[in-house]
Amino acid sequence: MSITIQMQLNENLYLRDPQNTNLGKRIIQYSIILIDEIGFEAFTFKKLAKRIKSTEASVYRYFENKHKLLVYLLCWYWEWMKFRIDFNTMNIDDPKRKMKIAISSIVDTSRRNTSIEFVDEDVLHRIVVAEATKAYHTKEVDEENKKGFFLTYKSLAKRIAQIAQEVNPDYPYPRALASTLLEMANNHIYFALHLPSLTDVEVREGDLSQVERLLEGFAFGLLGVNQTS
Repeated sequence: MSITIQMQLNENLYLRDPQNTNLGKRIIQYSIILIDEIGFEAFTFKKLAKRIKSTEASVYRYFENKHKLLVYLLCWYWEWMKFRIDFNTMNIDDPKRKMKIAISSIVDTSRRNTSIEFVDEDVLHRIVVAEATKAYHTKEVDEENKKGFFLTYKSLAKRIAQIAQEVNPDYPYPRALASTLLEMANNHIYFALHLPSLTDVEVREGDLSQVERLLEGFAFGLLGVNQTS
């Protein structure tokens, strides 16, 4: 079953919102597929245009360059992650339960009962794991930050930090904890798949439960609470 969600993303990321046209949706759909297949470095608008049977110029009507397209895709995923955290914690009073729900979404927000028609969240999740740091580990990060490129990521981290403060109002580093959890999830999934000597967790057949337990132990340990009580 498909649902209709219009993500509100920073207008500086695109020239024309791809969510508003069929061609734009195809650009998003197949850029996700192609980046997953060949990697961001090898990805070009020329290759994307060939895949969607359109012209390179038509892609440039939506995005100025492939970097902004990547940031757009990541922001889309971060916004979806925040939506799932908010939706799934809506009627939850127990802060520790909220944190576990947030961590579950951090580790794999692609797990879902519904899907958005033109975005395969499973594939997009793989891109987030493999390519996310390329969005903000750049020489232009300060200027792009001023333009609001990363507001979605900051909003997501702020929401997780708020939950951490609910768990332990006296914990002095909730924002650092939130951003560390987000980075840890991607790093340890990547390590488990490609550099296994750098982590103690395993990922087999898409099972990310060990990564989830790692983050829970890390978060509740730093917050100084027993996660089972």
